[in-house]
Amino acid sequence: MKTFDTIPERGDFGYQTLVGPQKVSGTSIFTLRDFFGLKITKGMPFGVVRDDEGHMYAFVRALNEPGSAPNPTKFIYQSTRIDQQHIRMDKARMALQAMTLFPARSLEGDTACWSSLPGEPGNAWQLTASGERMTWKEDGLFDLSGPLIGNGMQWFLPGVDWGTFYVSQLYDLSGTCEGRAVKGVIALDQAYMAEGGAIHFKKDLVVNNKMHVVWWTFATIYKDGTWDSGSFMVGHDKLGYAIFQNETGAVRTTTDIEAQVVHKPGSYFVDTAQITLEGGEVWEYLPDPRGEMMDFVGGFPVTAQQEGRWRRVGDTREPDRWMAWGESDRRNGTARNVHGAEL
Repeated sequence: MKTFDTIPERGDFGYQTLVGPQKVSGTSIFTLRDFFGLKITKGMPFGVVRDDEGHMYAFVRALNEPGSAPNPTKFIYQSTRIDQQHIRMDKARMALQAMTLFPARSLEGDTACWSSLPGEPGNAWQLTASGERMTWKEDGLFDLSGPLIGNGMQWFLPGVDWGTFYVSQLYDLSGTCEGRAVKGVIALDQAYMAEGGAIHFKKDLVVNNKMHVVWWTFATIYKDGTWDSGSFMVGHDKLGYAIFQNETGAVRTTTDIEAQVVHKPGSYFVDTAQITLEGGEVWEYLPDPRGEMMDFVGGFPVTAQQEGRWRRVGDTREPDRWMAWGESDRRNGTARNVHGAEL
């Protein structure tokens, strides 16, 4: 049983989270209806693909929804080809793409569609998503498509004045990027927040209060055809959830999760990290040697973004394609209720 050492005020549940799976459909992705009194702010397609030489391409685009309050992100494109050592923003290629603030949106059958606006400066783009497939094309840059991985995921965090309802679905995408064959995993996340809120930016119950120690979305598809995917967060007070899936169709959730993080000396990035589920099941983070997203540091979002791979300790399966884009930051701490500090 959980123990409360301090008694919160009315409406405050000490950052306890409700977590579960959700059935993905184009209609549900497309809807603008409120949930739990919270309003949809944006969709956030993001992920990492790799080419045959092992170079990574990481990107995110803001699908700001009507009436929302956007955060600073519009379109970010990164790769390891810039300095060969880290994932860096490719500002020259970014500048060629349309920086759409509020995209055109439509529902075609059961497929949700977003795109750049007619006549808008920059290369056009289009993204579609359904309960079966996702496509994402940025003219002159990449063209990707592929199937849904498992089921969708969702978590809800109530607060006295703010709250967050967060929905995620993962897709196994392949295609071309910069003219090279690539494959990887792309997430399409959607955030519902208090009116005027923006994820990572304003009225964000977790980020604005420096509550989370680790927050990751991941999927690994192994060479034998099996796969793991999931989403989890560990933070202070009682903040924490995990939802994990695999190829058997099993969906497991828990709020009994702890984390231990060691950051690199003089850095906000992870050196080693582990999470423990329900007191016994341990997963470990394998940082990609070139996976640090250096250009986010000192900018937006404030937390250190990083790519690597999550696996259950002792798992020896060989991965074929994967994504584990997440965040930690020594300013937020290294474990539950172990608070951090600036460098």
